[in-house]
Amino acid sequence: MKRKIKKTKRQSSKRTFKDSLFREIYGGKDERSKRWLLSLYNALSGKNHTNIEDLKITTIENVLYVKMKNDLSFLLDSQMNLFEHQSTINPNMPLRGLIYFVQLYQNEISKNKKDIYRSTLIKIPSPRFVVFYNGSVEQPDIVKYKLSDAFEIQDDSGEFEWTATVININPGHNETLSKNCKSLYHYCSFVNRVKASIKSGMTHQDAINEAVKYAIKENFLEGFFKEHRMNIDLLTEFDQEDYDRNRREEGYEMGVHDTSLATAKNFLALNKLSDEEIAQCCSLSLEDVLALKSELVSEK
Repeated sequence: MKRKIKKTKRQSSKRTFKDSLFREIYGGKDERSKRWLLSLYNALSGKNHTNIEDLKITTIENVLYVKMKNDLSFLLDSQMNLFEHQSTINPNMPLRGLIYFVQLYQNEISKNKKDIYRSTLIKIPSPRFVVFYNGSVEQPDIVKYKLSDAFEIQDDSGEFEWTATVININPGHNETLSKNCKSLYHYCSFVNRVKASIKSGMTHQDAINEAVKYAIKENFLEGFFKEHRMNIDLLTEFDQEDYDRNRREEGYEMGVHDTSLATAKNFLALNKLSDEEIAQCCSLSLEDVLALKSELVSEK
């Protein structure tokens, strides 16, 4: 019976160690966590807030249609901030963020008893959506995903846009950010140590245990790891099935993209189709095709 309960508990979680730990650190559940969240905000915005009372946590536990349980949202400086951690590439983040923000704004309007049908303009906090990425697929320092990229009909009207700014926090990327935010540096150091140990052949559990011991020794996050040592497995649960699936999906997507690029190069070499036709046939953007075209010209 105990084994059955334990198995059910594992199946109900379905999260990676990086996701749950990130939220536990920056979730704003106590004074220390709010200080860490405020320091992360300061490092991103270049500001110097010191009063944690300025933070108003607005995180929603469950959002209709979209499972985003690892989000952190808060109000500060008349700005509605949404922070999320991702270990996989997801260009659908703008749409997910838009759905999340709709509920955030609904809550804000309802709480402040604002009437959207009044004849005068009501003021709302400006949105800011940041995704912290530390997956295995190489990414630039910063990537901006735009909702308009998903529109079936592309035009230049620019009448509607929603953006997710993805910040790469892997080693060698945006190191100034982690330098200016000690809690983020400790978090990244812990995660990178676990990943390196797994890559070297250590089991996931042993890798986590070793990283926890190291974090305690170095006093990461003001003793956080020592305090949570007894239940660290709950905070750092690593689902092998999800991990393997994500790696397969990433590999498959990259493989499909590489195949499309190779096919487009062949079409360009034949010089019988227009750039637009090649992009459509290979399911690539026109920008990708033009970049390939430039490469072929430079190779001649």
